[in-house]
Formats: sequence, structure tokens, C-alpha cells
Amino acid sequence: MSTSDHSAVPASVPAPASFAVTVADVELEPDDLDPAQIVSGDPVVTGRVLWESADGKQVRGIWQITPGVVTDVEANELFVVVSGRATVEVEGADTLELGPGSACVLREGDKTVWTVHETLRKAYHISY
Repeated sequence: MSTSDHSAVPASVPAPASFAVTVADVELEPDDLDPAQIVSGDPVVTGRVLWESADGKQVRGIWQITPGVVTDVEANELFVVVSGRATVEVEGADTLELGPGSACVLREGDKTVWTVHETLRKAYHISY
């Protein structure tokens, strides 16, 4: 896939070493959300892994959540919000206000409460 081809990476085809996608256009698939994580609302999570290292310790992809309030225990993650808005309360740390263009780093083990105001889509990199 060339850098000028902005189509989604098909789920069944491994991504090449170098590629580009238009984050807003990538088709996402349903992702599990443990009902115990839902504090309020009816949030729905979708995502697409774009690349994963052979050892599974690095993952890059796109993730989306609809409005609601959920809890999570975070991985070591860097992400950039492409669309939507959320407030993320990090236990024992700052409350983060996220919107389009926000770059965020979460530490492995951070306990968070996500209040999603507008459907939020992000491109992420996780290290395990």
C-alpha cells in the first residue's frame, strides 16, 4: 500500500511494514467491553489493529468509544485523538481533557474513569 492509498487495512491481511490510512475512514469491528466497566450510559467500543509485532508486545491501531462513562486499567499507551471529546480521570493524578489533536500518554496500571462526551476515535500505540 503506498502512502497515497488511504483505504483501510483489511482485517484478514497483515499490514505491510510501511503504510498509511485515513484514520477517520478505517472500518472498525466490535470490541468487547466488560459490562462491569460501564458506570453509566450504553457505550459501544469498536477498533481495528493495524499492526502487531511478532511477539505481541507492540500493537498499533484505531479505537473508538461512544458516549458514556467507563472504568479501565490502562496499558503503556500513546494515542492521538482524531475526533470526539472525553474527560479521563486518572486515579492519583491529573484529570485529562481530550479532544481532536490531543496526544495522551497513559502508564501501565493507571486506573481511569472515562467520561465520553462525544464519540471519541483515537490512533494508538501500546507497549506490553
